[in-house]
Amino acid sequence: MSTIKLKQVRSTIKCPANQKATIKALGFRKLNQVIEKESTPQILGMVRKVSHLLKVISE
Repeated sequence: MSTIKLKQVRSTIKCPANQKATIKALGFRKLNQVIEKESTPQILGMVRKVSHLLKVISE
């Protein structure tokens, strides 16, 4: 499968607990961190849930 690169561009302060948990489950630990994930339906659903906090660098 293909991979996508994600960057966290906004903080989770004042976000609901489920969005904080989603960011943590994706593997983010700090702001402006870039991670690379497999492009599975589960990961894409998580990205869609917190899309306002992330930036997709490449698909």
